Amino acid sequence: MDDNPLLPNIVLYDGTVTDIFDDLAAEYRQLDAVLESLTPDQWSRPSAAAGWTVSDVVLHLTQSEEVITDQSIPEGKAFLPSAEATVDGMAEEMVAAERGMPPADLLARWRKAAFATPGALRAHPAGTRLSWVRAPLSPRTLATTRLAEHWAHALDITVPLDIPYPDTARLRHVAWLAHRTLPYAFAVAGLPDAPVFCDLTAPDGTHWTFGDPAAPARITGPASEFCRVGARRLTPEQTSLAAEGPHAADALRVVRNYAA
Repeated sequence: MDDNPLLPNIVLYDGTVTDIFDDLAAEYRQLDAVLESLTPDQWSRPSAAAGWTVSDVVLHLTQSEEVITDQSIPEGKAFLPSAEATVDGMAEEMVAAERGMPPADLLARWRKAAFATPGALRAHPAGTRLSWVRAPLSPRTLATTRLAEHWAHALDITVPLDIPYPDTARLRHVAWLAHRTLPYAFAVAGLPDAPVFCDLTAPDGTHWTFGDPAAPARITGPASEFCRVGARRLTPEQTSLAAEGPHAADALRVVRNYAA
């Protein structure tokens, strides 16, 4: 993934300029408000992430955030699976190794890492590349992936517990990431790359567009559903998204907001 041409700043429909690092911090604050409200019983309840409790999800987020704050130099400590391991397998091993922390201690540990991340990423000089999962990323793009992951895992926590977690304009970063990584998703699926135009309806009813409007393949519909499909929290069939033209249905089938 290359630098996002819309990041660190994106301009919303009303002219407001939002910064990816500020938006990342805002996403953390939204999740923090949820975590602070949880009872001990809720921390131990099953999440929507298969096999993980709410505590396990927060531990996973904590462990991955700590990798970022440790990256004090370019090409620093990497969050990379070995050649024999998968990303999911590595995450499961890391969680299993530290499972069982008291909720208060875990929340404090997550806060320490998460609230340090936006500033740590912002502080890197232009041109910095940081090792992450499958490829080195710019700090801005890494911030985008962290926002996408925290948003998705926030759903894993809040949906089973029936806790509101409103969609916000920050989903534009997530939608951009999903569209930007479509070539990677096609390649992983063994499919040829194909241009896809997305015209997505934002939570406030405005439209976000990604790609070339002249592309023969087009995806339209709610941005919230597109992001959830990319996060594997919904299947395309569970949404109102429309896929028109060659490869559009394939794009919806393989799109992802994360590396795997």
